[in-house]
Amino acid sequence: MSVGERMFKSRGGKKLSTQRSRVLRERANLSFFIVVMFFAVFGVIVLTEIFLIDERGRGAGVLVRHGGRRRGDKPDYEDAQSLLQGEDYLVYRGAGFDYNFGVFVREDHGGPNEGDTHAGARIHPGHKTGESSDSLRVIQEANSGGKGVPAGVESRLPVHNITAKDGVWQIVSGTRFKFFVFSAFYDGREERSIRVIGATKTRGPERVWCRLWYGNSTSTTHSASVAAKVKVIRENWNLKYSACFILCPLRQNLSVPYSVSVVSRLRIPPANHLLVRNTEWDPDLKNASAGIPNKMAVCVKPIHFNYNQALQMLEFLELNSILGVHHFTLYNDTLGPQVGCILQDYMARDIVTLLPWQLNMVSQKEIRTEGLFAALNDCLYRSMYRYSYAALVDLDEYIIPRHNDTLPQLIKWLGTRLNTRTTGSYSFQNAFFYLQWGDDPSIASSVDTTEIGLVTLRKTRRRSKLHPHKQRSKYLCRPEYVVEAGNHFIWEFVPGHGTLNVPPDAAILHHYRVCEFGGNDCIKTASVVDRTAYRYRERLVDRVKSKWHDLKVKCNLPDLPYPPTVSSTIPSVNNNTKSKHQSQKTVEKQS
Repeated sequence: MSVGERMFKSRGGKKLSTQRSRVLRERANLSFFIVVMFFAVFGVIVLTEIFLIDERGRGAGVLVRHGGRRRGDKPDYEDAQSLLQGEDYLVYRGAGFDYNFGVFVREDHGGPNEGDTHAGARIHPGHKTGESSDSLRVIQEANSGGKGVPAGVESRLPVHNITAKDGVWQIVSGTRFKFFVFSAFYDGREERSIRVIGATKTRGPERVWCRLWYGNSTSTTHSASVAAKVKVIRENWNLKYSACFILCPLRQNLSVPYSVSVVSRLRIPPANHLLVRNTEWDPDLKNASAGIPNKMAVCVKPIHFNYNQALQMLEFLELNSILGVHHFTLYNDTLGPQVGCILQDYMARDIVTLLPWQLNMVSQKEIRTEGLFAALNDCLYRSMYRYSYAALVDLDEYIIPRHNDTLPQLIKWLGTRLNTRTTGSYSFQNAFFYLQWGDDPSIASSVDTTEIGLVTLRKTRRRSKLHPHKQRSKYLCRPEYVVEAGNHFIWEFVPGHGTLNVPPDAAILHHYRVCEFGGNDCIKTASVVDRTAYRYRERLVDRVKSKWHDLKVKCNLPDLPYPPTVSSTIPSVNNNTKSKHQSQKTVEKQS
């Protein structure tokens, strides 16, 4: 073979090798593309299943915060259809809170294809048409006015046979999951509506209707039915059930009703009947034209575990009264006999409102802590227009001013130093006064049997580091500026309002409790002595001693000193050892 032939063969081999490599690369690229397309299609399928799945038939749906229809749901028309069997009559129901009403007619006329529109109204798929001129008029009214169920349908709906009540849990019958309602309030601040406090399923709450009743306490003259919006309250800890608002819109010509029922189906007789509060005929608001009274209220979450700490309850009521609180709203899940007797005395003097709280949901397994967020928001709306401020705190918490004697004085003082015109709430940082720390020396040597048992006087050592706002903090709020209340902060304000974070040198939250994570390790943290509460020492001791004496026999109260909940024999931290806690200080603040 010549040199030229060998060179030609070599070049040809290289060419074939290059072509083979190119083919392999193209095949590899094609394989990679096929794999990418496979996963893309698979991802689309998964996302489609997640967002379009119907919970009632095929699994759990996505979190819904409204009562409207999700994509993929079939319209639910059996309410009106069951009422009008055998009649040629047009009926409709709401397809969501926006009230662009969907319409259907009986399926015995024939007409345009599914999904057609006629006279500006959408005809739902699965229902044929054949409208007369009267039918088209009703369709147009439904779409333009959003007035609710037509009079011809409303007159055929079941009436209630239950006395209207306020502040008691009642069932919404006919739902697949638990659904309860507690109270109802007129809310005319933005979009006019009846706001019902309830509890229901957190994810995919079932759609319901509001039956609005007009008349008075003795009779109902007429009713109106509107589709409701279910708004799940934000703090639910992802448990199965949550507190919620059921919003009943009052569109156009609908006036404020006397009472309301929430129903799952229009054809089902109402199993609940709630008085509507915060109306012009509400007995608590007779002098509403004179403005909101300059008074302060306290809201406390449901009391449970047969709570019977009589001395602690008296201390809470009396110290807050000294601080300027006029009224307390509490919720009775389970109370002990002595505390129940004490509260009866304060209720008789219109200082305490105690509402029953028997919610048929398992605390901490089905719903968060006896449904406390329903209680907090009920108290918010119950305080609205009756009190200028409301504090949402627990029985072991006190908002203590550093420079002022009372909370109203604190608010006024802050207003002279800061712009509080748009302030909807005042947030206070949390300070733990751990009960495992020893008693204050002045109390340990005291011979006064009353002050020995008062936790705000016994425990004066607190954790040096305060929690930041929104973590363990509590607040005072102006109820008329708040839409949704949380445990540690406000979730939603009326537009234009917000929170003022109160500086800790103005006031803090005194929180008296055991170590939050169990054990006694908490007492090893850096601490200070804080006797700010001693400003109220004499007044508090006198008031508690007097009430204890007055109620001792009636409420079967024990002799003082009342046994402390945590033994004071646990040694306190030695704050004189600088090498152990260099950052510790002693704050001596006495009046």
